[in-house]
Amino acid sequence: MLRIRDVHAGYGATPILFGVSLEVRAGEAVALLGKNGMGKTTLMKTAMGFLKPWRGTIEFDGADLTRLTPHEIARLGVGFVPENRRIFPGLTVRENLDLGLSASADRGTALRKRRFDEVFQHFPRLAERIDQPGKTLSGGEQQMLAIARVMMAGARLILMDEPTQGLAPAFTRHIRDMVGELKRLGVTVLLVEQNARVALSVCDRGYIMEKGLIVFEASSRELRESPVTREKLGV
Repeated sequence: MLRIRDVHAGYGATPILFGVSLEVRAGEAVALLGKNGMGKTTLMKTAMGFLKPWRGTIEFDGADLTRLTPHEIARLGVGFVPENRRIFPGLTVRENLDLGLSASADRGTALRKRRFDEVFQHFPRLAERIDQPGKTLSGGEQQMLAIARVMMAGARLILMDEPTQGLAPAFTRHIRDMVGELKRLGVTVLLVEQNARVALSVCDRGYIMEKGLIVFEASSRELRESPVTREKLGV
C-alpha cells in the first residue's frame, strides 16, 4: 500500500534522508524504530507531503505522492497523527473531529453519524468530553483525539509519529491496543515509536533507522530477539 523508494530529503540545504526505501503492505502495522534525530519524523513528513523529496519516489496504493500537497494526500486516504498530537486546543472535541471529516470526499449526515459512532465505540472517553475544549483534555485523551480525527477522515493508511510519547502506562497500553484494533478494522499503520517494546508487541514487521538510512529490517519477533536491536536501540 505504501512504497518508498530511494528517498532523499532534508531542510533547506541540510540533508536528513540519504536514500530511504521501505514498504508497508495493506493491513499491516509496521514499526519504524530508531533513536532521536535519525530521520524518522522527517520521513513521515515527506511521505505526507509537508516536505518534498529531493530524489526518489513515494507511492500510496499505486498513486504517486511525490508532488502532491498534504490535503491532496489526505483525500487519497492517508492520515497523519503527528508528534505532540497537534489538536486544536481552543476547539471542542466535536469540532476537532468535524475537522477530520473535512478531509473526506463524502461529508453527508449519515456518514458523519457513522464515523462519530465508530470513534466513540473505540474512545468512549471522548464521547464523555465531546463539548470540552481540546486544551482541557489530558495528554492521553489528546492523543486519542488525534487518532480519532484521522479515523473521521476514513484514512486507509495512518502514519503515527510517537503516539505514546509522554503518556502514562495506562494510556500507552490503550494506544497500543488501538493500533491492534485498527489492524483488525483493515487500516494499515506505519508507526514511529521510541518505545520499541510497545511497537514490536503490536506490529507485524519493523525497520530500524540510523542517520537517515534503513539499516535493518525484520519481523517483529526477529527484531525482539536480534542483537542488532539491542545494539542500535539499546533495548
